[in-house]
Amino acid sequence: MRHRERGVTFLGWIFLLAPLALVLYAGIRLTPIYLQYMKVARTLEQVASETKGEPTDPRVLRIAIEKRFDIEDVSIITKNDVQITKEGNGYTVEANYVDVAPFIANVSLQVEFDKIVQVD
Repeated sequence: MRHRERGVTFLGWIFLLAPLALVLYAGIRLTPIYLQYMKVARTLEQVASETKGEPTDPRVLRIAIEKRFDIEDVSIITKNDVQITKEGNGYTVEANYVDVAPFIANVSLQVEFDKIVQVD
């Protein structure tokens, strides 16, 4: 009397786990990039809340952004990379940048970020 084996073979497990491992590895490689973006976003929001209701100009905003970038240790973008445009009674502060994370061999993951904050 022969019993038939049931379940997934070792080769089946490899085919099931390989894509999951690639996605997990990509997540590990992208985590520092998103943490850096969260620092940039937090900086812009803090500058907007600090200057809320006070008369300001682009020079003051750039100085505040530079100080916050130094405190937060933001290295991917500088104060000069942030666009500040006059809009109505306030300003629009925009950090638009691209970051690249090496993935496997000569394959990289490119992520584009665009954070816009209104300063009134």
